[in-house]
Amino acid sequence: MKVYSVKEAYYTLQGEGAQMGRAALFLRFSGCNLWSGLERDRQNAVCNFCDTDFIGTDGPNGGKFSGDALIDHLIKLLPEDHHKYKAPLIVCTGGEPLLQLDMYLIEKLHDAGFEIAIETNGTVPLPDMPDDKTGIDWVCVSPKARAPLKIMKGDELKLVYPQTDNHPDDFKSLDFQHFFLQPLDGPDQDVNIKKTIEFCQQNPQWRLSLQTHKIIGIA
Repeated sequence: MKVYSVKEAYYTLQGEGAQMGRAALFLRFSGCNLWSGLERDRQNAVCNFCDTDFIGTDGPNGGKFSGDALIDHLIKLLPEDHHKYKAPLIVCTGGEPLLQLDMYLIEKLHDAGFEIAIETNGTVPLPDMPDDKTGIDWVCVSPKARAPLKIMKGDELKLVYPQTDNHPDDFKSLDFQHFFLQPLDGPDQDVNIKKTIEFCQQNPQWRLSLQTHKIIGIA
């Protein structure tokens, strides 16, 4: 029986990108293929600007779960009257969620009534689904550093900007519906926001994405 390692899970609003402001259940899987998550490894990691803790299973509502147990656990985190509205959105993130999110769990989430979104670095292929099954409903790819992409199309491409090894022109021809630039967080964030605004003004294919959850003080 497969066990899924979850860092944390919580109900909030999507804070960034095309679905910003939408109520969503966030499911953060443990682990990543581009950085160990340990500060001692950051400098030499493929992606060394990550601001997320994805180590272990000790976060809010985290733990190790079988597929059925995880579904039961997630449903308990939704508002009691969620069934009165459209399918609840679950955002699978990490770390890198595709190290764990598989066909079995996708089917379980759909059977439970969830609309499934994913935030991935794009270096792990999407799970192959049977012809009669629906896959992930919303695919957001956020390329990181020099890591080659395995997912070349989707709903949303969200590039942290600026990056030394990546430029928006490297991705502008890919098959995505939405293209976002998100200012790099950190001590130079104000400068990076200005640079991102200027680039979007000069290249209107790209839109600005801010991490509004940090601005308004929610998870």
